[in-house]
Amino acid sequence: MMARHSALLALAAIVALPDAPRAQDTIPPVERGVRIGITYTPGLRPGMLVLGGARAIRLDSVRALLQRDLAYSDRFEMITLPGADSLMIGVGGYGGDEDTTPPGAASGAPFVNYSLYAALGADYAVGVLPDPDTSSLSVMLYDVHGETVRHGIRMDLKSLGDPDFRMAAHRVADELVRTASGEPGFAASRLLFVRRGRLYRVDADGASLAPASPAGVSAFSPAWHPSATRLAYSELSNGWGKIVLVDLESGERSVVGPTTELLNISAAFSPDGRTLAFTRIGGEGSDVFSYNLARDCCLERLTVGRFSDNLSPAFSPDGRQITFVSNRAGGTQVYVMAADGTGQELFAPFDYGVTGNSAGPVWSPDGTRIAFHRDVAGSPQVFLMDARSRVVRQLTSAGRNEDPTWAPDGRHLAFISSRTGTRQVWVIDVETGRVRQLTTVGDTRLPAWSPLIPEPSEP
Repeated sequence: MMARHSALLALAAIVALPDAPRAQDTIPPVERGVRIGITYTPGLRPGMLVLGGARAIRLDSVRALLQRDLAYSDRFEMITLPGADSLMIGVGGYGGDEDTTPPGAASGAPFVNYSLYAALGADYAVGVLPDPDTSSLSVMLYDVHGETVRHGIRMDLKSLGDPDFRMAAHRVADELVRTASGEPGFAASRLLFVRRGRLYRVDADGASLAPASPAGVSAFSPAWHPSATRLAYSELSNGWGKIVLVDLESGERSVVGPTTELLNISAAFSPDGRTLAFTRIGGEGSDVFSYNLARDCCLERLTVGRFSDNLSPAFSPDGRQITFVSNRAGGTQVYVMAADGTGQELFAPFDYGVTGNSAGPVWSPDGTRIAFHRDVAGSPQVFLMDARSRVVRQLTSAGRNEDPTWAPDGRHLAFISSRTGTRQVWVIDVETGRVRQLTTVGDTRLPAWSPLIPEPSEP
């Protein structure tokens, strides 16, 4: 019954109401993580230089966001130099204090010093240029060695004070990552986490922290809908809990299925968003159930505990399988089953005498890997398992590290770590082992990383 005992202890620890948190406005230092089983050769990533330009608060805000997002993608060697604002794109006739167009260039045309940027080690350069006639910016990606514009993106500045302005800049950064590397970005996403019984959300760069559940209500185990426009979490009261669905656009709330005086936690959406799997804890143990959200009916029991615990379901990206943890054989280990509950088998057995109980399995977006945490010498650590070979490797070792959740790029994991003395959300690049701290509020639990946030619909 160890998993249920741990879950109940966690529930008890988050009942207190939170203090008002601070949004994180600065870029935390990047640290090197423990890289167990990871090989990384510095210098192979393309060099990226974010250029200065006309000095304006709006432009500087966009440039700072792009610089940070590109650095956090871990796909480029970011080139930063003292006095980098001197490495400007010259734009004759507008945008600066004087005409910076070199001799022979057309007035008003951007001048890109490709030879200088190449000498600095840049493969790509990003420039942010104002449009003198409209309230918009042009974000340009320059191929330094090809001496050409690789991609241009227009960004509307009319909504500078709008909450979605930062997310619009994050979407531009993701487009730059995709164009330059051929791989997806994750900047235009958010994370949910629990702090002292209340749900919070934060942008993927650690900014724009805001409550996501009502004050005075004890929240637990958040989950994102595949559309990133809805979320689910457990509301706890008097020893039992119901699962609540929230529409982020309308604010509408609804309860999943008939309410019962049982504890319903750890919800997980199917990839098509039509089904919700969750854990129900009762007097005979805990089991995984599913509920048809599309039809608002059909509660189905997928495991039969018989006084054992079956917890933490997570769908595979194709929706055909569910991972979960169970202590049916003694210690808590990672199992897998078909989405209808058939074919249950041990998926990631622990090493006797070396590691202990496992918990919190989650599939990578491409379905090739499963992340989870496992006890090592009495402390949880984050592990990664290849879904085909079932080879397991350890990703962390400093402090207590648990509850991993995948970024939409399939390369980064967020997790809870106590390495600084308080429980914070951290992010690790699973390719290089590079880690960074995301939150500063402390006492955080159970992060859930969203898919990419869609652009707001037109009114």
